[in-house]
Amino acid sequence: MSGTTVSGAKATRHRARRAAGAGANRWIVLVVLCVSLLLVAVDATVLHVAVPAVTEDLRPSATQLLWTVDVYPLVCASLLILFGTLGDRVGRRRVLLLGYALFGVASGVAACADSAQVLIAARALLGVGGAMIMPATLSVLRQVFPDRRERALAIGIWSAVAAVGAAVGPLLGGFLLERFWWGSVFLINIPLMLVALPVGRMLLPESRGRREGSWDVTGALTAALGLFAAVYGVKRLGGGIAPQSPLTWGPLVAGVLLLVLFVRRQRRREHPLIDMRLFARPAFGTSLGCIVLAMLALVGLELIAAQYLQLVLGLSPLQTGLRMLPLTLAAMAAGLAGARLLRTLGPRVMVAAGFVLTAAAVLTLLPMGTRDNPALLLCGFVLLGLGLETTLFGAYESMLSEAPEREAGGAAAIGETSYQLGAGLGIALLGSVMNASYGPGVSSVPGVPGQASAAAGHSIGEAYQVAGGLGGVAGQTLWTAAREAFVHGMHVTLLVSAGLLLMGALAALRLPREMREELPADGVRAAENADAPAAGDAGTADGARKGGQQSEAAAVPGPREQKKASSRLPRVSA
Repeated sequence: MSGTTVSGAKATRHRARRAAGAGANRWIVLVVLCVSLLLVAVDATVLHVAVPAVTEDLRPSATQLLWTVDVYPLVCASLLILFGTLGDRVGRRRVLLLGYALFGVASGVAACADSAQVLIAARALLGVGGAMIMPATLSVLRQVFPDRRERALAIGIWSAVAAVGAAVGPLLGGFLLERFWWGSVFLINIPLMLVALPVGRMLLPESRGRREGSWDVTGALTAALGLFAAVYGVKRLGGGIAPQSPLTWGPLVAGVLLLVLFVRRQRRREHPLIDMRLFARPAFGTSLGCIVLAMLALVGLELIAAQYLQLVLGLSPLQTGLRMLPLTLAAMAAGLAGARLLRTLGPRVMVAAGFVLTAAAVLTLLPMGTRDNPALLLCGFVLLGLGLETTLFGAYESMLSEAPEREAGGAAAIGETSYQLGAGLGIALLGSVMNASYGPGVSSVPGVPGQASAAAGHSIGEAYQVAGGLGGVAGQTLWTAAREAFVHGMHVTLLVSAGLLLMGALAALRLPREMREELPADGVRAAENADAPAAGDAGTADGARKGGQQSEAAAVPGPREQKKASSRLPRVSA
């Protein structure tokens, strides 16, 4: 390739970056987006450690306590597609800022809640705000980083922040509860949102996607109700509720039917919310499947690991969090190194290698028994963090790059929905495997009454309670049997996880071999169409809005222009 061609490509990429980041440095925009994501990720887990304090203060029923914890992720997952596609139409920055405001107000209501009903309603509003924020961060990121190589680095930082948020939640909650009342875990959101709103309004560029036709309100509500019912059914399965219960299979069936209706409606519409042809693209559909499998393994294994550390090894919640901290640190390192790995290996090898590394980490943990082995746990958790984050990074980057910029909000919402669905399936599937493997080990313990053994088979925590009530030799025998049965069930679950992860590695072979550079001309025009104002008003909100309302006709080059451009541009090969 001639030096002139390379220089021209670099100059074109520079114009794309300048157009996309008009009025603000794109890396400052990334900081704002990452702070937004951090708050949403922290709020998903920060309440877990506050449950005992909430129970003591508000005296909720068992059902109310369950809804207090689950309503946030449930509402958030069900509304992602609705707000992701709405952002494509009315403006992604507008939806994001509205999400900031709602998140701050709901946090204040939750902190001051004087009853379980008020707290549940506030947590539901937090879920609505989270559903506005999460897809908007990815879609805005997709727009301000039109160059794929820079976008890969930005996604790596974004995913590292997500890993930090999931781990920081319980630790931050525990720190606050030692010094303040349980409402303080929500109050921390308010000052950050008060800063994020004006900063986001000044720095974040506005962008819109497809605007032809009317927004399909019926389709958006159908998708929201279908996802709510499906995720609710999956969560009930993960909670150990019998599958034959109408309250379990009923929501699952209703959710699947509603989602089928949603897909059929989108295929018939001239201007659908989500272009279903995206799923026919191997890179897009495969990336979503890889996200589901990776999250299934991560959440299921984290749950079992937390139970093992506390109930088998006898560690405190704080010690458990510190033991699992290397997993988060390794995930951060993999996210930050992801862009370089993606350029070197390509999407196919990177995602497949991440799955294989995760499977190796799972098998490394197989020798764990009833005695503590810190070195083995450290090695396994580090490999687990590196492998899973490598997989998630490669899958997210491929999924987002495969979708057109004008549909970035819908694509980001689909990716986040896959993330939430994988998390729910992980608890349901691996939890079911764990329970099926654990139960027989305590079903007939010598010297223990049959009724006590049956009760102990529900969970290891209940087994400890029964053993404490029995006392003496029988109680000690049941306690020992429960620990050994849990370790056996954990080994079976690890083997099943390794098998699923290797299936993911095979599925990843459908991804592209190389990380192909996108058409800079396309990137420039799409960015200019999204939000690039004239030079004189590049930093103004009005200029951004005018840019976002321009026709998309100029954003799509003709077949002859595409052919010429693709023959000139370099590709980043593995």
